[in-house]
Amino acid sequence: MNMPISTQLPIPTHFNPDKVDEVWRVPYQHLAQLAQNWAKQHNIQPSHLDKTRVCLLLIDVQNTFCIPDFELFVGGQSGRGAVDDNVRLCEFIYRNLGEITTIIPTLDTHTAMQIFHPIFWINSAGEHPITAATSITPADIDQGLWKVNPAVAFSLNHSYEFLEKHAYHYVKKLTQDGKYPLTVWPYHSMLGGIGHALVSAVEEAIFFHCIARNSQTQFEIKGDNPLTENYSVLRPEVLFGFDNQSIAQKNARLIEQLLKYDAVIIAGQAKSHCVAWTIDDLLTDIQQIDANLAKKVYLLEDCTSPVVVPGVVDYTEAADAAYKRFALSGMHIVKSSDTIF
Repeated sequence: MNMPISTQLPIPTHFNPDKVDEVWRVPYQHLAQLAQNWAKQHNIQPSHLDKTRVCLLLIDVQNTFCIPDFELFVGGQSGRGAVDDNVRLCEFIYRNLGEITTIIPTLDTHTAMQIFHPIFWINSAGEHPITAATSITPADIDQGLWKVNPAVAFSLNHSYEFLEKHAYHYVKKLTQDGKYPLTVWPYHSMLGGIGHALVSAVEEAIFFHCIARNSQTQFEIKGDNPLTENYSVLRPEVLFGFDNQSIAQKNARLIEQLLKYDAVIIAGQAKSHCVAWTIDDLLTDIQQIDANLAKKVYLLEDCTSPVVVPGVVDYTEAADAAYKRFALSGMHIVKSSDTIF
């Protein structure tokens, strides 16, 4: 598909790249007036008039992943990964305001008692995992290194026997499917907390787009199921339990919606986990429907970074390998400064 070429817009003066690593309140009413004036000044049309419909899918651009000193800041190899990514992402949104039809931000959404949080697991001394990317395998459970915390069963409305069987099945299933082992992460992206919110500068850009284009922002919640991880917004890590009962379902509605756009642009955090898994799931459906649909997907590689914990884990190579595979499928690897419209 050949995208029409357009003239990029200037970046509004209210955008301050030096504040992208900070948390602050977006002044909605004032910003709405600025956006309406901007639309008139630059003759920006309402999104329903777009002849070429473009979706910007933003994966987990939340404080918990993107602000230094928050729970799971994605620093990448530079140490500033998500911050620099979001400067470029905001500029991309403003420059291409008239071309982006819809923005769909995903929100990783957690509560304390979930299978990947410390409280869910204990060792023989009753201690919870120390979360420096602790992994739990079937062998760990077999050897008694980790077991489900009996105290969480009541709050999760399941028997302890059920949770034990589920947890063992779950970690075994991850291994069989070739996915990352169960990782016990620090408490993060907690529903109702500051970490759950979008990065303020990105929220500001998204709201500005919403008003200027008369395009409702479409928020997609993921990750709130206590029994499974949900790196991808399109599909949980495990669909069925030990008893073959459904744990959760893939987001068939969103997949169908995305494939109706003329172009889908994807950015966010982290390149090695939630971004890569979302793209991978989208590609799986594309290949089942029509492999040529991959050509409508554009990956903003300079607006995403891999998980890197110095001295512990570095997923850079895994992320790069995934993107090479996506490119071979027909997807476009681009930079935010490229002319892709």
